[in-house]
Amino acid sequence: MQTPPTPPTPPAAAQRLLLIFVAVAGMLVLVAGALLLYAMRDRPQGAAGSALSAMIGGKFSLTDQNGKPFTDADMKGKWQLVFFGYTHCPDVCPTTLNELSLAFDKLGPSAKNKIGVVFITVDPDRDTAAVLKEYVSSFSAPVVALTGAAPNIAQAAKDYRVYYAKHPTKDGGYDMDHSALIYVMDPEGRFTASFAPDDPADKIAERMKKLLS
Repeated sequence: MQTPPTPPTPPAAAQRLLLIFVAVAGMLVLVAGALLLYAMRDRPQGAAGSALSAMIGGKFSLTDQNGKPFTDADMKGKWQLVFFGYTHCPDVCPTTLNELSLAFDKLGPSAKNKIGVVFITVDPDRDTAAVLKEYVSSFSAPVVALTGAAPNIAQAAKDYRVYYAKHPTKDGGYDMDHSALIYVMDPEGRFTASFAPDDPADKIAERMKKLLS
């Protein structure tokens, strides 16, 4: 009995076109989401209740800077500002966490009872719980810093639509490329709004006042 012939492999050009199509389609989805979010930025309730709110966030199980388990369920009950980064980040991460700290100063002492900050590392190989604890102690904002197994970090990043990748350096080490939006999750765990990493403390505090009112 003759073995059926193996189907021909698609030419390299066709494979390249398919990859380009997938990349373009993905970019269009991201752009559409960004435009929708921009249109909703001044709504008192933000994106909550919209189709966009269901696209950001999801279940995760990680470990906080004190070595204790922390899941998405632990975020509920107060507003959360979720940010992905890493402790070796040279500029964006410390600047963002500093601006968040200044925003809390502007919001007043009671803000820490209503709003939290969740910092999720994209570099779990270096960012152990102990490293994260020392790092976030430099900031006055109420930060819960999370690490975990690489697959768990990858799933959390995927659910929050966060890009990250390891970038080798000339000295044999590496940096991490990553997107740096701050995601605002409401007390029920729904995505509501976002801030850019270069948004100043004044803007963050003003927007959070509107969401809290």
